[in-house]
Amino acid sequence: MWRGGRLGSRGVRLLETLGFGCPSAVAQPPRLTSRSAYSGTQLTRNLQIKPWELGEHGTMCFRSYRMALSCLSRVKTYRTPWKRLYSTSQTTVDSREVKNFQALAHTWWDEYGKFAPLHSMNDLRVPFIRDNLLKTSASHHPGKPLSGMKILDVGCGGGLLTEPLGRLGASVVGIDPVAENIKIAQHHKSFDPVLDKRIQYKVCSLEEAVDESAECFDAVVASEVVEHVSHLEMFIQCCYQVLKPGGSLFITTVNKTQLSYALGIVFAEQIAGIVPKGTHTWEKFVSPEKLESILEPNGLSVETVAGLVYNPFSGYWHWSENTSLNYAAHAVRSRAQEHQEPAESALKGETGALHANTSGSPSVREEQRT
Repeated sequence: MWRGGRLGSRGVRLLETLGFGCPSAVAQPPRLTSRSAYSGTQLTRNLQIKPWELGEHGTMCFRSYRMALSCLSRVKTYRTPWKRLYSTSQTTVDSREVKNFQALAHTWWDEYGKFAPLHSMNDLRVPFIRDNLLKTSASHHPGKPLSGMKILDVGCGGGLLTEPLGRLGASVVGIDPVAENIKIAQHHKSFDPVLDKRIQYKVCSLEEAVDESAECFDAVVASEVVEHVSHLEMFIQCCYQVLKPGGSLFITTVNKTQLSYALGIVFAEQIAGIVPKGTHTWEKFVSPEKLESILEPNGLSVETVAGLVYNPFSGYWHWSENTSLNYAAHAVRSRAQEHQEPAESALKGETGALHANTSGSPSVREEQRT
């Protein structure tokens, strides 16, 4: 009836039927917003139809007209929530974090820029990963200690950690939901023909990688990542699924303490500018105890937790027994026979106890003798 703020031919015919064929009312309709066009609350006096001014037939038409407007209003109100309900899927990726890293993608390989602390962290995290993986390896090549191993680098960014692991001989798959990060990583690895063969990059989330890479990797690395994900337990479950039995999970992250808020956010982001503003959200920080409480029930046994401390004046990291700021954790996926579902374990326990009790009864022993 209303088209671009004007009364259409259908509306004119309706008014004529109801006895309101006023030319001035049709020639100069009111300018309505889209919502008032449905509700009819802002109609002028000429277009405000009153039931007592109509006959019996007109009253019926009026009621039908009002009912139609009411239905249109409800459809307009509820259409958007329905669409949102059926198009939303759970993911570990936080869209706000993606936007933050999109803006910083071009600075990944600036060793003195915004990601300088991550460049410096390689001095500790690369040996941490290498040494713990070698504990599980029977033999290794002296020059390529990680040769033959397949590693998944989750949230690889520009490839700052992916490339050193590739240089140690590992075949590394780096994944990141930010396409700009992967473009930077692809471009940088192309300068080294050896790395170009060992490293593969993909624009995807961890849960998307699970579909094609179940139990494929000897190690999963999530360095400075878990404090940016939206569903931590789902993230850990995905890590378990892509690991081979006996595979290792390496995590570096920020503890959730008052000190980490004061130094990691207030000082590092807002005062010193060591880290870009908005990089971290304190509510997403996770303590070692909380992380372990998620890892253990999901089949990942924590082997090592060590504190990390960054010196902003020297630009170097060092290990510490204090985990109140940053820390590194190493967990190992249990073997297939070791990681049973709670219901299955309980059932086996009850079956064993029943068998023992039955075997120990005198009547059963007598039957066994005969």
